[in-house]
Amino acid sequence: MIITSLLDTDLYKFTMMQVVLHQFPGARVEYRFKCRNPGVQLAPYVDEIRAEIRSLCSLRFQDTELAYLSSLRFIKSDFVDFLALFQLNEKYISVQALPSGEIDISIKGPWLHTILFEIPVLAIVNEVYFRNTRPAPDFLEGRRRLSEKIALMQRPGLEALRFADYGTRRRFSRAWHEEVLRVLCTRLGAGVGAVAGGAPSQLAGTSNVLYAMKLGLKPLGTLAHEYLQACQSLGPRLRDSQVFGFESWAREYRGDLGIALSDVYGMSAFLRDFDLYFCKLFDGARHDSGDPFEWGERLVAHYRANRIDPLSKTLIFSDGLTVPRTIELFQRFHGRCQLAFGIGTNLTNDLGDPPDHVPLQIVIKMTRCNGQPVAKLSDTPGKSMCDDEKYLAYLRQVFEIAAPA
Repeated sequence: MIITSLLDTDLYKFTMMQVVLHQFPGARVEYRFKCRNPGVQLAPYVDEIRAEIRSLCSLRFQDTELAYLSSLRFIKSDFVDFLALFQLNEKYISVQALPSGEIDISIKGPWLHTILFEIPVLAIVNEVYFRNTRPAPDFLEGRRRLSEKIALMQRPGLEALRFADYGTRRRFSRAWHEEVLRVLCTRLGAGVGAVAGGAPSQLAGTSNVLYAMKLGLKPLGTLAHEYLQACQSLGPRLRDSQVFGFESWAREYRGDLGIALSDVYGMSAFLRDFDLYFCKLFDGARHDSGDPFEWGERLVAHYRANRIDPLSKTLIFSDGLTVPRTIELFQRFHGRCQLAFGIGTNLTNDLGDPPDHVPLQIVIKMTRCNGQPVAKLSDTPGKSMCDDEKYLAYLRQVFEIAAPA
């Protein structure tokens, strides 16, 4: 089995799932898979993927896992009680081979019972693909590259740089993911490698809940695009869906997990809604599309315009980061605000150069909620995903966003 624990997923899946249980338990959703790499043939591996998903659907939360979730201050006891009964159901997911050689993965059902599919299914597709196409991976090269990244991070002047592992969904394999994290812990003195009384580690934590538990790391994450997308259907009116999403989140967590996601409708629309109230209520925001330097400058200026000290707020960068790009961003914004970085594919799936090794750019995105289309209007062309062009045009009109050229 590729997935052996339901904790082998990102923390924000649980934080969103708790909101769904408490505020939107009747919501029904649809998700769709997309591979952004041109020409990748996944159809030959459909049977393997289905078998792994069948195994995933046999898993239940163990008592030790539930106890760990209970130890997180923002996880509530009734949610843990629900998870004790929870099991993913295969009837809600379909995997089909297409004549083009691509695959179609669709997930349809109650949001509460389908939200945990995304991350493990993406990890399954990745590992099935790579174990078939790279049966003899160059782990020596992967270890060399990882060592080089650590050395870059440890250069003088970067002691305050903090980054986290965000690499579950696009990792080369589960075993490689764990090796990467163990090396980081050992070399950077975090988790299992921490020295009592030592300086804070540059490794701030991981989005993966299983490895946070196993390695003594801090689990990190708040909310994802799907939450704010669903609010397009669940809120009182479309124009107020972003505000409704932020207010519903704050009602659930009462000041905890206060990082807002800024790119569901683009940065300009985010700043229009992120007024003085939300500037004070939330601890910061996360970047996930568009130019990160421009985004950071605009957000710092927005805080200042609202008479908020940017040094009291956190900017999180998480869009396709490499270590050199992380260092550039750190050097631009250090001393002007609090900073955090989430590095994904470049940490957990960097074992060579094209054409020998090309990580998959795969996603599973929500496309409908309660029968209504939902969408993300990304600041990066090609990241938007919607199955209804008329709705996408209407969404742009409502949020005053120009169509891409």
